[in-house]
Amino acid sequence: MPIANMSSFRCLYTRANSLLVLRSSFSPVHPTRLRFLRFSSVFDSLSNQTVNSISDSDKKTRTTSGIANETRNEVPEEKPRKAGRGWDPGEVVMNKKKGKVKTSWVCESCGHSEGQWWGSCRACNKVGTMRRFSEGSESRASGGGGGGSGVSEGSGLSWLPEQGVVQPLKLSSVIDGITQQQWRIPLPGLFGNEVGRVLGGGLAPGSLILIGGDPGIGKSTLLLQIASIIADGNDLAQPAPVLYVSGEESVDQIGSRADRMKIETDELYLFSSSDLQDILTKAHRLSPRALIIDSIQTVYLKDVTGSAGGLTQVKECTSTLLRFAKKSNVPVFLVGHVTKAGDIAGPRVLEHIVDVVLYMEGEEHSTYRLLRSVKNRFGSTDELGVFEMSQSGLEVVSNPSGIYLSQQNTDSDVLAGLAVAVVMDGSRSFLIEVQALCATGSTVSRHVNGVQASRADMIIAVLMKQAGLRIQESGIFLNVANGMALSETAGDLAIAAAICSSFLEFPIPHGVAFIGEIGLGGEIRTVPRMEKRVSTVAKLGFTKCVVPTSVEKSLKSLGLKEIEIIGCKNLKELINS
Repeated sequence: MPIANMSSFRCLYTRANSLLVLRSSFSPVHPTRLRFLRFSSVFDSLSNQTVNSISDSDKKTRTTSGIANETRNEVPEEKPRKAGRGWDPGEVVMNKKKGKVKTSWVCESCGHSEGQWWGSCRACNKVGTMRRFSEGSESRASGGGGGGSGVSEGSGLSWLPEQGVVQPLKLSSVIDGITQQQWRIPLPGLFGNEVGRVLGGGLAPGSLILIGGDPGIGKSTLLLQIASIIADGNDLAQPAPVLYVSGEESVDQIGSRADRMKIETDELYLFSSSDLQDILTKAHRLSPRALIIDSIQTVYLKDVTGSAGGLTQVKECTSTLLRFAKKSNVPVFLVGHVTKAGDIAGPRVLEHIVDVVLYMEGEEHSTYRLLRSVKNRFGSTDELGVFEMSQSGLEVVSNPSGIYLSQQNTDSDVLAGLAVAVVMDGSRSFLIEVQALCATGSTVSRHVNGVQASRADMIIAVLMKQAGLRIQESGIFLNVANGMALSETAGDLAIAAAICSSFLEFPIPHGVAFIGEIGLGGEIRTVPRMEKRVSTVAKLGFTKCVVPTSVEKSLKSLGLKEIEIIGCKNLKELINS
């Protein structure tokens, strides 16, 4: 054992001596020189010239102060800049710092990020939503700034205004002399007024608007009609160019759809591309009044990692378009694809970046389309636009309150088991028809379509207990006309009235509407916005409206002479009335 230890010690001493000899064979290099060698080849040429000019005699006679002064002269004062660039790329496209690749895991539902993978998101507790997200990489051989998530300096966006020194401004000086009508871009016509109302009164300059919806719902048709209205102008504004960019269709395909919709606007420009830098360059040359991109999942930035539609590309492209909109004051429309769950595809942060989020909805076999505002920084989210899809495009529905009412039977003035409910969707009130059928001796005890099953069970139980109806031996079938889903409690009274009408075989006359919520004690409760609901019923020509007794006096004070307000305290009074 001692011999082995002595051999190991002798080997270690030999290796240490070799390292000392090797270290002494190299001349010392200043740390500053090493730092500049990494960034550019300019300092390489300077250092080579300096080494060649130094002789052995100069090294012996040179003093320490002389070495320090010469070293300071060798180091360049500032890093060389690429010529021909008068703006900072970070103003439009965010550049990432050089370094190693940073990997994080981002939740596609809420946007929460973690440094490592977990089975579920710690923020929203959803399982299987963590996706890998890599940013940053080694610098490119071309010498352009940034890593894999950045954009090279020569991106062709130097026309954007530079970010000067920004000072805080008083609120009074910002809003002084500015009105909403003058600040917003108006959308004239029936179609434009409907869209403008959902947007909060018009199109806000410099806004970024995201429109989502199922495939084939009419998103491209909607934006093509909006582009035509903006390009045509109105009495307050002259016609101006609008750029419609599609990454999914060719220019001929867009033109064919515009010809079918009879759009003949001269100032509407079509462009088919997926390169976002090329799109923004074309937009600068055209100076459009609005920019439309269909869709955000098809565009990409060349120097950003990932393919088009990926998490990184969608986030960076949206951020770039947001900076473009704010700096150029041009409103930008984006089309967003949706997932199977109905959410917009891509990271959840996409909806946080944009200013306005609109969803286009519609039943599978229905021609009606609803434009709903989910997020709006410039207006209310309670507005709802109602359209109907036709051969020539989307048309505004003149009477949206009665689109869910079935056709009246011309042979009879009364029908058993039919009742009309008044529900609210945003700021819009809709009249829907509830149908009920009580069949004695049916093998099916209960079947519900368009109504929550738990809500229907509760109303049926209250009718049996509090109203004394013996419907436990009858099969009850409930349906909402035209495939509408009744989720508001204001339709409870109409459901109970339809069941009573079918069971007692006592038809409800036409022109009667029901508004109210039913409690477990059989009492009829009030619901929000009673005045709005009753006014809608009166405008549609209804002669009677059954409401809770607690709001009967206040509704009669509205002065609606064409309609009779009937107050009921509980279900027994409803049946007697």
